[in-house]
Amino acid sequence: MTTEKSSLHTRNLHRNPYDFDQLISCVPELKHYVFVNAYQTKTINFSLPKAVKLLNQALLLHFYNIKNWDIPEANLCPPIPGRADYIHYIADLLAELQTEIPTGTSVSGLDIGTGANLVYPLLAHRSYGWKMLGTEINKDSLENAQQILDHNPDLSPAIQLKQQPDSHHIFKNIIGAGDRFTFSMCNPPFHDSEESAMKGNLRKTKNVNKSEAKKTLLNFGGQQSELWCEGGEIAFISKMIEESVQYSSQVLWFTCLVSKKDNLPKLNSLLKKVKAVDVKTIDMAQGQKVSRMLAWTFIPRKEKKDWL
Repeated sequence: MTTEKSSLHTRNLHRNPYDFDQLISCVPELKHYVFVNAYQTKTINFSLPKAVKLLNQALLLHFYNIKNWDIPEANLCPPIPGRADYIHYIADLLAELQTEIPTGTSVSGLDIGTGANLVYPLLAHRSYGWKMLGTEINKDSLENAQQILDHNPDLSPAIQLKQQPDSHHIFKNIIGAGDRFTFSMCNPPFHDSEESAMKGNLRKTKNVNKSEAKKTLLNFGGQQSELWCEGGEIAFISKMIEESVQYSSQVLWFTCLVSKKDNLPKLNSLLKKVKAVDVKTIDMAQGQKVSRMLAWTFIPRKEKKDWL
């Protein structure tokens, strides 16, 4: 497997092949998992959970000065380059009304389902200085996210955490009467059942190994709330769109990743039904993986400048 990432966003710090010597200097244990592949390129076996976690620790420390990042074995281990892309495309979205990307804590972001890894708030603040609120329904995941913040006390003023007590809601219980967010973001659960999630994990493992996989590996694992929900991605995002109407004056841009392109027509139809005034679909890609960001707002263009 090559580490070429030319399809990533132009501001993504991970567009070039990984400098493993540099990364090993940050996390020495990583050296035990680095090898030279058939293309004479240094890489790791991305189907090994430990290798992926160590790579993430090194990337977060070297590029973003995040110390002691760690997650439990049962939780999803996110690909840092792809996660960074989402942040950069949100920055582009916010920059449309002015000549430069807005930075600093005047920009307030809401991460729905931040997980144990807390990656989106970490990248958002380190990349642009934004203030972030990470929400999560799983108490154990939230506690691990707090541990990451405890190891990086300089982040505490800018990154807050809040538990969602009700799995039937997304913004309710999170956005208070006086709250105002420049954007919300979400990487929703893709699958509609545990069985579907397991099959998807096995398929990913086979793709990485280019051979028959005998079991599902943990770096493609994750808690139930991270991987699947009743009705899958389309049901989750539809719920998000319907609920966003209630908070239409408190969030400038609602955004969400959409893995399945076939879901877009139904989602766009729903956005038209709820009278979103502006809807955008932005393609994102990392190697073979293609995703897209769906963004919508209820704020008229002439009022958007008041938010930044």
